[in-house]
Amino acid sequence: MRVLFSFLLISIILFSCNDKKTPNVDNVKVNLTTARFDQSLFSLDTNRMEPELDKLMEKYPTFGPTFLANIINIDPRWSKDTIANYIHSFITSYRNVYDSSEKIFHDFSAYEKEIKKGFQFIKYYFPEYKLPTKIYTFIGPLDGNAHAINEDGICIGLQAHLGKNYGLYKTALVSETYPAYITDRFEPSYIAKDAVNTIIQQDLFPEKTEDKSLVIQMVEKGKRLYLLSRLLPETPEYKLIGYTEKQLKECYDHESSIWDLFIQNNLLQSTDNNLTKNYIEEGPKTPELGEASPGNIGSFCGWQIVKKYMDKNSGTDLKTLMGMDAEKLFEAAKYKP
Repeated sequence: MRVLFSFLLISIILFSCNDKKTPNVDNVKVNLTTARFDQSLFSLDTNRMEPELDKLMEKYPTFGPTFLANIINIDPRWSKDTIANYIHSFITSYRNVYDSSEKIFHDFSAYEKEIKKGFQFIKYYFPEYKLPTKIYTFIGPLDGNAHAINEDGICIGLQAHLGKNYGLYKTALVSETYPAYITDRFEPSYIAKDAVNTIIQQDLFPEKTEDKSLVIQMVEKGKRLYLLSRLLPETPEYKLIGYTEKQLKECYDHESSIWDLFIQNNLLQSTDNNLTKNYIEEGPKTPELGEASPGNIGSFCGWQIVKKYMDKNSGTDLKTLMGMDAEKLFEAAKYKP
């Protein structure tokens, strides 16, 4: 079976349909400040690296070690002068990347505001969760991880938000790790979404889908997308799932045909990871659906299944939803587009 996605230009922006369900969280108190580690690092006097590095670590007692060990992969067994020389080399090599980021993020307040709003929704729905109190901005390797959580903060690598047309994203160093369909989302406007999603995926509800059937993995992905849409209700749906506007529009236009792909090929109960990953992981396309289709199509269907369930069970709170057995949710949803 093959569904061809058209190439018509789409100008409609699809937003999450949660308006009637969205609470007012303006009075939910969240303590959040931004610590500009990137600015501190690149303002070091590179002629005095060892004492300057000591001061930097004193200023950032929690994130400093995270940056050294987990972001630029410094071995703690290295001597102090070796570490200083390594960081000197990193600063020199990434000066242009930092300069580019400063043109965009010299004032980070607008992004802090967006992240804080997402955190207010997290606090509203999950009051027992201990939110990060800091946003740590940094410049890290272009082919490295850009988002993480440490003991007191959400860590955001600005090198992954310089705009999809940033020249270095097209180099072999980066494209081998982050192909174009991913770097197309390396935009400043994705910062809040990526920050909140990092908390969902790494802290609030880490996925445990090893050896599970495809349909269970789809529903678990769908639950997290549904949660993300409730935590960021003003963010367009296409950004939440990582599609273009046109791709998401056509997914809705062809929703029944997409679902037929899984039904007619008896894919839902498959536990073959070599097969299931083609439908619930990032990819440039779904081959059976045509060249213009997006990847990760199973997550799209899982999201619609969860929406269907919640339409039928509107009294279900988010904590209950996230703890539900995926198979039972699927059966209760009776999804059939």
